[in-house]
Amino acid sequence: MSEVALRARRRIAYRLLPFVFLVYVVNYIDRVNVSFANLRMSADLGFNDKVYGLGVGMFYVTYVLFEIPGAVIVERWSARKWIARIMISWGIVTALTGFIHSAGQFYTARFVLGIAESSFFPGMIVYLTHWFCSLDRSRAIACLYAAVPAASLIGSPVAGWLLGVRWLQLAGWRWLFILEGIPAIVLGVITLFYMTDRPEQARWLPAEEREWLVSKLQQELQAKKQIRNYTIAEAFSDRRILQLIAAWFLALTGSLGTIYWIPTFVKRLSGSSDRWVTTLLVIPALVGIAGMLINGWHSDKTRERRWHTAVPLFTAGLMFGLLMVVRHNVPLAILFLLLGSGFLYAYYPTFWAIPTLVLSESAAAATFGLINSVGQLGGFAGSYGIGFLNNRTGSLAASFCFIAIVYWLSGSLMLGLRVEQPESR
Repeated sequence: MSEVALRARRRIAYRLLPFVFLVYVVNYIDRVNVSFANLRMSADLGFNDKVYGLGVGMFYVTYVLFEIPGAVIVERWSARKWIARIMISWGIVTALTGFIHSAGQFYTARFVLGIAESSFFPGMIVYLTHWFCSLDRSRAIACLYAAVPAASLIGSPVAGWLLGVRWLQLAGWRWLFILEGIPAIVLGVITLFYMTDRPEQARWLPAEEREWLVSKLQQELQAKKQIRNYTIAEAFSDRRILQLIAAWFLALTGSLGTIYWIPTFVKRLSGSSDRWVTTLLVIPALVGIAGMLINGWHSDKTRERRWHTAVPLFTAGLMFGLLMVVRHNVPLAILFLLLGSGFLYAYYPTFWAIPTLVLSESAAAATFGLINSVGQLGGFAGSYGIGFLNNRTGSLAASFCFIAIVYWLSGSLMLGLRVEQPESR
């Protein structure tokens, strides 16, 4: 590879990936802070597990509505403006959630937050495809997704501290929402000035590096079109895309259910204090960051995606299967719960590198939105399903079994997928 290409890849990574990572950290902290708030919120407001699970799931009912059009807007209009709009609106809604007093208000806040955040993630994936060639794409997505466990790494101790305060006669869980909504608003304004929509507009990129990147991305685009130039309708009916949708839905049913319930799981298994629970949740975050970066790097090096996606799913499923058996042995149960939650993260970047091997332009953007919108319904199925099982059985065992099964099914679907790596000509 030429010196110009190496300089361009390095400059783009240093310019874009830290900011994209930071934005997604703030996004995920705001999305899942309700899981930490629930250590006190449900008791204060008189919610049972079913009410909490339904409230969490309401976010995903509206989140799916604008996934596809939002991703297409990023492709055809402006990632910079659309992502800034999303961040400012979700920051405002998150802060206002700190003032709820009833189940109805909780449902409404989560419902509106879903509208505000919708299309953020597929929009970011589309944005990365505008800047990173296939050789670097899995690592770029890994850097984006590393924000998910990093959000837990940052959010857990902050939540542990805020849950113990009481300022201006407001409980700590209320301040958790209020204070964590502010960074999104600030970053939304910064996004308007910092992000650049496409390489052709990048004045910070030297001309020869800009020309190399534009040419490289165009070569890859033409290579995919030579295999098949999909329309949006054709992409939506492709068997491989439907298989990816099913696998993503099942994986998110388990992972999002776990994310929203893991503080409660740890507290009920261990009987520990809120501060100790939030401290323990740093462990899956550290495991997740290492797993994503290593798996994404190795996947790019070997140019293999299916096994790099399926193995983390099978491993996480195994941990939750074992957890169901040893749940009365507290140290082992906590260990399997934390490891299972951490190992799972490794599949994210390699999964999202797969649709880019098949599709391009508007078809790819719309398909990112379709996969994520249907998959995010797993957030409703998982969070509500776990709450229902907990209430119905009076035990966590059924929930652990449910999570293990959906991970194994998702991993099996990924192994059955057939995709080829298109080479630029």
